Parts: sequence; C-alpha cells; structure tokens
Amino acid sequence: MKKLTLLFSCSIITALVLISSCTKNNDINIDPVKGLTKLTEGYVAGAAAKVEIYTKETTITSGYTKFYFALYDSVSGKRIDDAHIHLAPLMDMGTMKHAAPFENPASEEAVNHLFTGSVTFVMSSMGGSWTVTTTVHNHSNGKEGSFTFPVTVNEPTKSRQKSFTALHDGNKYFISLIEPSSPKVGINDMEIAVYKKVSMMSWPADSSLSVVLTPEMPSMGHGSPNNVNPVHIGNGHYKGKVNFTMTGLWRLNLDFTSGGAVADSTQYFDVEF
Repeated sequence: MKKLTLLFSCSIITALVLISSCTKNNDINIDPVKGLTKLTEGYVAGAAAKVEIYTKETTITSGYTKFYFALYDSVSGKRIDDAHIHLAPLMDMGTMKHAAPFENPASEEAVNHLFTGSVTFVMSSMGGSWTVTTTVHNHSNGKEGSFTFPVTVNEPTKSRQKSFTALHDGNKYFISLIEPSSPKVGINDMEIAVYKKVSMMSWPADSSLSVVLTPEMPSMGHGSPNNVNPVHIGNGHYKGKVNFTMTGLWRLNLDFTSGGAVADSTQYFDVEF
C-alpha cells in the first residue's frame, strides 16, 4: 500500500513539473507582436539599432494612437530591451508646420520586448504630411540616433478627436476618446485624454478640468444609469465608466469645468455597435 502511495505521489509530482515546464515554454514562445500590424521598420542611424514599429489598428485615424516599438542590434539581430525612446510627431502643411500631443514610452525597460508610446494626431493627412521621428538611446552601447517614418492619417467615420476654445481661459483644448474601443452592452471603461495647445510645437497633457459624462441614445430618447464621470489619473488621461443598456447609436455628452467655471458644454462622441 505504501509503495502504491509513493508511486502515486511521484506521478503527481512528475505531472506538475511537466505542466509547469510546458507553461514556462509557452510563455517564452508567445509572439509579442501577435495581433499587431507592422507599420514600418528601419535602421536607427547612430544607435546601431534596427526598429520595427507596430499598431493595433490596420488604419490610423485622427485621434489617439498607440505605437509599439521592437528594437534589435543592427549587426547581431539580438533584441534590445534596455533603451530610451523619444517621439517627435510633425505635420508639414507646406506653408507651416506643427507638432501634436505624444507620450514617450514610460519605461526604459521593454515589456515583453516592446516599448509602448502614443501620438494624438490632431488632424488627418488631408491637411498635409505627418511624420514621427523616433530617437533611440541604446543603453547596450551608449549610442543614440533617430529614425523618421511617415504616417498616413485618415478621418474616421465617427470622430474620436474633438477640440474647443475654453470659455474660462481662452485656451485651445484637444480631447481624444480612447475607450470604449470595443463597446458592449453593460458597463464599459470610459477613457479620454486631454491636451492643451500652448504653441504650434507644444501640446502638453492637461489635468485641470473636471468632466461630467451624460450618455444618451438619441433615437430612443433615453440615457442610462450607473455611469461614472471620468477623473484624472495622470498624463492627461481621465477614466470613468459608461453604461450601454442596449445596442445602437449612443452619444457621450461631455461637460468640462475648471474650478466651478464652465470651460465647454458642447462636446460629445458618438459610439455605435
């Protein structure tokens, strides 16, 4: 009986070791860019590195866009997971140029071999030509260089980018809808990013506004309960909750105030699913 018990215990331990080993191997073999679309690739002159650039979307539209950067040694092809990346978007309109809001990767250590940043394209490419310059400081060799790539920005069917001149201070604010990106019936994450245009080349994130969210279904003449107003969580991002009680076209009305003073009460995003 003791021998059977010992054999059974050994079998269980062996099975657990095999399962653990398989799980680790599967984690190692997960493709970090699975489900992403490669936008472009190129060599970062001066940094002895090659960069591959990905997005979740197959088509880039005006508004908030995440970029995923994979770095490799330009000679050995070995991954570079320790680097500093800085983004510089630029719109060339012929007679003038301007930048756009952006977020550099938050960490100098890659997450699953990828560095993640974003650009908020404030207009489509119909007004000119967009480029994004990616400056890389390669920590493995201490070298630095840059790679500039063009981006074609389309106008979406339903806008995910709004702007207004605030009543309380006269400044120009840009609002980007980030979530819900895949809306469903029920409670959804609600997230927007707010930026203030200081100059043609400076568009910092803004944390000064308070937001009231009022969803409505125009065709049905009703709203929904249990919504949570977006509040600032850092870097100009405001998060809350929106409740969709049925499928169809929903209008997300947004009222902005600053210290009790009205900034704007005319903005909204349409979401349909």
